Amino acid sequence: MIEKMKLLHITGPKNDIDRVVKLYLNKYDIHFENAMTSLNNLKNVRPFVETNLYKEAAQKGEELKQYLEVPRKTDLEVTAEQAQEIIFAAHEQLADVVQQQEEVQEKLRELKEWMAEIAPFIGLDFELCKLRDFHFIDYQFGKIKVENYHKLEQYVFHNPYTLFYECNNDSEYVWGVYFVPHTHLVEIEAVYASFHFEAIQVPDDLEDTPRQAFEQAKELLQNHQQRLESLKMQAVELVKDKEQEILAACECLESYCDNFEIRKYAACTSAREEGIEHYILYGWMARQDAEKLQREIAMDENINCVEEEPGNGLESKPPTRLKNPKILKPFEMFVEMYGLPGYNEMDPTLFIALTYTFMFGVMFGDVGQGACLLVGGILLYRMKNMRLAGIVGVAGVWSVIFGFLYGSFFGFEEVIPALWMKPMDNIMTTLMLAIGFGGVLILVAMALNMVNAVRAKEYGRLLFNQSGLAGLICYGFVFLCVLLFATGHGLPATVLIGIAVGVPLIVILLKEPLSRLIEKKGNVFPEGSKVMFFVEALVEGFDVVLSYATNTISFVRVGAFALSHAGMMGVVMTLAGLEKGSPNWVIIILGNALVAGLEGLVVGIQVLRLEYYEMFSRFYTGDGKPFIPFRKQEER
Repeated sequence: MIEKMKLLHITGPKNDIDRVVKLYLNKYDIHFENAMTSLNNLKNVRPFVETNLYKEAAQKGEELKQYLEVPRKTDLEVTAEQAQEIIFAAHEQLADVVQQQEEVQEKLRELKEWMAEIAPFIGLDFELCKLRDFHFIDYQFGKIKVENYHKLEQYVFHNPYTLFYECNNDSEYVWGVYFVPHTHLVEIEAVYASFHFEAIQVPDDLEDTPRQAFEQAKELLQNHQQRLESLKMQAVELVKDKEQEILAACECLESYCDNFEIRKYAACTSAREEGIEHYILYGWMARQDAEKLQREIAMDENINCVEEEPGNGLESKPPTRLKNPKILKPFEMFVEMYGLPGYNEMDPTLFIALTYTFMFGVMFGDVGQGACLLVGGILLYRMKNMRLAGIVGVAGVWSVIFGFLYGSFFGFEEVIPALWMKPMDNIMTTLMLAIGFGGVLILVAMALNMVNAVRAKEYGRLLFNQSGLAGLICYGFVFLCVLLFATGHGLPATVLIGIAVGVPLIVILLKEPLSRLIEKKGNVFPEGSKVMFFVEALVEGFDVVLSYATNTISFVRVGAFALSHAGMMGVVMTLAGLEKGSPNWVIIILGNALVAGLEGLVVGIQVLRLEYYEMFSRFYTGDGKPFIPFRKQEER
């Protein structure tokens, strides 16, 4: 079912909004609407624009919390002003230590970058200061891809004017340094560039060998890290005595910053006679919550709250929040996938829960496999809260029931007696019953469409739609005639059949002008050529008749998959050698797992297709907007 809502108009002095939010509104789920959308025509109303005065203190509070040993909740309460004073005072006390930490962190960053530059060349066992003393030989550090390095080796081997010294390597690159006489530098440099040699500049201040310099830097890095830990402990000691005050201040400021976001939904106005600005908030609440809120604020003179029932006169469309028993909660996933119902629309959760699981059981009737689905689905739903697993668990119940009706247990057809019939022994009966069941569901969908039309006050849809009263009479009478013929009973008179079928079809063809007539929407016929209107109506009428037939026949898949399941398990038993009396149990187990997994997935998809295309499309629009409480809006 859809939870009943009320639209609240909440007003009060502008400077009192934080108190109202913290004291009252934070206790409830409220779906706020932008007040300016409804009030933008008023001259003395403007958006509630204000700078967040608590943001800086809240950020500093988060920085302080990292120095608390065990950040936790506290019972101490402080005002926003007191919270700001506490945070700024503690932050100032830590300013010197924090500055030293930042300096050490910067040194660590620079040192790590320096070490990253040196690391690839630690294999060079030569002091770099001596390289710089070369007068006639040039050198260049760099890296080259492995595949190009093998080609470069051949070139270096045959060229007496260059030498490449490999320092390090991995699966992708080789790092090293090449040497070349100054007189051949330009020529050799061009050759190395052709092999995609990437030059790397090593630090100019490096005097020792790369390995020695790297080890020294590593030792210095450890010293800096120890210094940083020491500063952190020093900061912890400084804030330890004020831990409770800091925690209380952080909670207070965090709450005020969260509440500050409510301003983007509010409007602001000024009372001329008093010169006091007031805020205006619009929000949807559950009816029960709205009544509780009214009782709480009854004695508060600084807040005024007016309730409004959802109706056609409201500019704001009520949001939809589904409220169903726990067993139906998983099926809300299928409803949400199609689209939430409008506020005045019927919630189809119960309908899809009954029809989906029932058809799944018909198509997948097996006691053993159904029991596995039941147990596995319930366990996953309880442990992982997977809604799809909950649906599978409930569908498994119907699979077990139809397994007893079909007499099937893990594909064995002789272990338990069939309480009803075996699908493979009654193929035509199975298929015809599936089509008949589909016809009944289509009639039910038409009846639900009429209920939704009454709720939406769309009387044209109620009377003249192909899924309205006219469609119900036409399709229902044809369905009755087919049922009478199939059971060997006599059919009604031809004239009666013609009237019962023809008149509703004509009404469906003329649904647009007839709807305009009873709803008093101006011109009866739409603008344009009347000839084209009737041509389009005839084509649409043909489509209506064809859709009745195809939608009904589409349900033959319910019976077809029941036969398919029995047939596939029959193949498994044949491959396992069941007829010989000594079956291969490995094949039986693997076959059951394969059929349960593959066919279960296909059946689940096909049943969902029947729900959406053959039934939902007849009575359900799914154009509702979700109810999003303010706290969840923040998370988004």
